Amino acid sequence: MSSRSINERLLALGKEMQAAAEAMNFEKATQLRNEIARLKGEVPADPDTVTVGQPPPGAMGLGTQVPVRQPPKGWVKPKKPDLMTKNVKRRK
Repeated sequence: MSSRSINERLLALGKEMQAAAEAMNFEKATQLRNEIARLKGEVPADPDTVTVGQPPPGAMGLGTQVPVRQPPKGWVKPKKPDLMTKNVKRRK
């Protein structure tokens, strides 16, 4: 399938899934959601297959998939303000 036909199929499945959810047909909506995920390559073709992956290096916390954010190149940490002189109201 070409990327254009896949994109058109994804749009059609999305509309069909939305209609099924509005009609309270959640089994059909779930099947359509799984089909969309399969076409996008997000899940294996067999929905009964459970895959457990190891988080990438630098993941935050146990069991999360959130990578550690890195500052952009060239970013310099700003100087800390002098708490003795900044934002101090002076009496007259």
